[in-house]
Amino acid sequence: MPLSHDDQVTLLKDILNNHQADCCGSVAECEQIERLVKSLMVNTQVDENVKNILQEVYQYSQHGAQTADLDQHISSNQDNLSQWVNNIDQFS
Repeated sequence: MPLSHDDQVTLLKDILNNHQADCCGSVAECEQIERLVKSLMVNTQVDENVKNILQEVYQYSQHGAQTADLDQHISSNQDNLSQWVNNIDQFS
């Protein structure tokens, strides 16, 4: 059974919150973020403001999946992570 739009948004925010709180993550989480963002980007229920945020999140996840030091990548994006979650909450 596929995840609903709300479930996808909740899962995305959970992963981003975990990255922000733990300052670490996995390549698999970055790949999961990419899949969630792709699915949400084509969903007509998603607010255009959220789609702009999703573009930034997608770039973050792509870079994270390819970097040699994922924990450093997450640490350097701490402000972005909390801002993205706050902004997604505002528009969804």
